[in-house]
Amino acid sequence: MKENLSLNDDVAVVHSLKESVNKIKSEIAKVIVGQDDTIDHLLISLLSRGHCLLVGVPGLAKTLLIKTLANVIDLKFNRIQFTPDLMPSDITGTEIIEEDPITKKREFRFISGPIFANVVLADEINRTPPKTQAALLEAMQEHRVTIAGKSYLLDEPFFVLATQNPIEQEGTYPLPEAQLDRFMFNLWLDYPSYNEEVEIVRSTTSQYQQQLNKVVSAEQLIVFQDLIRKVPVADNVIEWAVKFVSKTRPNGETAPKFVKDWVRWGAGPRASQYLILAAKSKAVISGRFTPNIDDVKSVLIPVLRHRIIVNFNAEAEGMSTVSVINKLIDEA
Repeated sequence: MKENLSLNDDVAVVHSLKESVNKIKSEIAKVIVGQDDTIDHLLISLLSRGHCLLVGVPGLAKTLLIKTLANVIDLKFNRIQFTPDLMPSDITGTEIIEEDPITKKREFRFISGPIFANVVLADEINRTPPKTQAALLEAMQEHRVTIAGKSYLLDEPFFVLATQNPIEQEGTYPLPEAQLDRFMFNLWLDYPSYNEEVEIVRSTTSQYQQQLNKVVSAEQLIVFQDLIRKVPVADNVIEWAVKFVSKTRPNGETAPKFVKDWVRWGAGPRASQYLILAAKSKAVISGRFTPNIDDVKSVLIPVLRHRIIVNFNAEAEGMSTVSVINKLIDEA
């Protein structure tokens, strides 16, 4: 295995990746107005083999954005609408008894569920009970499902985007912190600006339909994902990321006083791993061969937003998780 990007073929892949990402963004822009940061983070997560949790009020085109991304990259897309009565087998699939019409012999046959796709939209994941949530989260981690003791590998690449509605929490099953930790990014979608909303209304209330071009194949995407893992990172960048994450832990020696006062639980080692992977992806998307500390800083909020749990004192003082992260950034 090649250990660096000094070889000509790896350098060519870096240039190809940057060009492909620009084409993907151009195609998505035909359908999606604004949301530039969200699109950037989705692409970073996809290249890093991570998964995303999208939080936003209804009507912000979360489903359309994800479906458009899947179409542009020529990936199989499935949407799962999570409901309180959804069972694990409704996601993973089930075995049925089938009789051979000639021999009359009966045998089990596996019928795959909607999880068998390249891009899976788990819509309103907090609307379904923990047992069903766990079935999805196991597939996210292992890239396979187990039915009746037999394992079935999922198609690669495999990318899960789960959505949550932040304004309607009655009758929901919030994801535990340990399961939230499996998501690389927690992305918050904001309302569009006035000009963006005017353009959205103009483009979605006419008869004209944009034609999207498929600019990247699944095979090319896997090559790009493999490239990200080979990107070298300087020790000082890794050390900066680890030191920052360690400051979020209230029982840590390097934690500032406000962290000890406001934070109940800090981020774990997976946060440090995702910070470096995201920084690698961001650097290569920009056409650079190694990330710097600024690349790490640019992804601190989406990586740490769901990994830092503030306590009652912070809430009483109006301090959120993002407020704590921003204060740590100011002092870094």
